[in-house]
Amino acid sequence: MKLILSDRPLNIPDEYFDENKKFIDLSLLKISNCIGCFGCWTKTPGKCVIRDDAVKVYPYIAKSDEVIYISHIKYGSYDTIMKTMLERAIPIQMAFIRLVHGETHHVQRDVALKKATIIAYGNTSEEEKEIFKELVSRNSHNMNFESYNVIFTEESFLEETALNEVKKWKKS
Repeated sequence: MKLILSDRPLNIPDEYFDENKKFIDLSLLKISNCIGCFGCWTKTPGKCVIRDDAVKVYPYIAKSDEVIYISHIKYGSYDTIMKTMLERAIPIQMAFIRLVHGETHHVQRDVALKKATIIAYGNTSEEEKEIFKELVSRNSHNMNFESYNVIFTEESFLEETALNEVKKWKKS
């Protein structure tokens, strides 16, 4: 499965999507903040106890082997909508820890290994870009990225940049 997770609407033609290629606009969903109860690990393993739209999204994240995350950059990080969704996706991980390259990371709960593209947009400084690249690198193990690419673009070029990445799916 291939997934685009975006923090805003994008005008990408329907011809690029089918039952195995999905676009989710997070700005249209009601997604509450994680409350840190760890119920998804202890009370209801693999399922968040908060019943909102996030419970419809994180299963797609888990099954997708190619993902495109599209997020405005704020202070060198994902903006609020994307950050909230990624935090709410912790049910796809287990509470157990594994060693990866000498570091501790969570064990995945039946999560596909991913080729990820992160399209970061906004008027960001070079320092913010470096901070963001380091964040993605650090998160890549817990997000089960086999490989990833970070693309920075201005908001005015966002749809063109996203479409160029989606077109690559047709070739694979």
